Amino acid sequence: MAERSLATRRTLRLVLGLVFAFLYIPIAVLVALSFNKGGLPTAWSGFSLKWYASLAGNSAILSAGLNTLIVALVSTATATLLGTLLAIGVEMRRRHGKALEALIFAPMIIPDIVLAIALLSFFSMLNLTMGLHTIILAHVVFNLAFVCSVVRARLKSFDWSIVEASADLGASALTTFRRVTLPVILPAVIAGALLAFTLSVDEFIIAFFTAGAGRASTTLPMQIYSMIRFGITPEINALATIVMAVSITALTLSQRLNRGIIGQ
Repeated sequence: MAERSLATRRTLRLVLGLVFAFLYIPIAVLVALSFNKGGLPTAWSGFSLKWYASLAGNSAILSAGLNTLIVALVSTATATLLGTLLAIGVEMRRRHGKALEALIFAPMIIPDIVLAIALLSFFSMLNLTMGLHTIILAHVVFNLAFVCSVVRARLKSFDWSIVEASADLGASALTTFRRVTLPVILPAVIAGALLAFTLSVDEFIIAFFTAGAGRASTTLPMQIYSMIRFGITPEINALATIVMAVSITALTLSQRLNRGIIGQ
């Protein structure tokens, strides 16, 4: 029995190792080739940082990076505020069925392409000129559910009696939220914001459909897409590495905060 259990564990480890290799070896190759000295994207010819330096002189990439930062920061701030208030409102009522749950978390479940087409149709119906503002609005809709779900995970263990005690002592609703509720749920709010920022930086399909024409509303994922249509270069590998590093950093911080929230 012990030998069979040992063999089973070894098999599971082998399968797990193969899965991780399948997932992460291509990413590792991309990162390594971003430091490739030669111009060929698939043949190693020495270590160099010149492709990262090349990005600094590329006006199209810098403009796309600025657009991505604007969209991510504004949409994250808006989605965090609205998502936190939505989570508090839903939890305070405590009378919500599955229909309301499905309505709140629909953007998380609906495929990106469907949500992108729906938002495009909605903006067209309102005769809105497409640009960064429509990308921001679309990302707020997309990120709202993620922020709400993270904050609600913290509110599940929240002691609402302290809110009632604050009200009994004469504090207003705003004061209670600022000095009682917010400090308790702040780690969840930050985790939700980091997750929303990561999703906004990485998101391509919704931005592509709601950006409109012209470079004025081109984000980094859209810029990468337009560049790889003409072939993959080490410069693209360097750009993808930077985007991936930012996303992994924000996501790691969000996950650490989430572990702390769940442990409380």
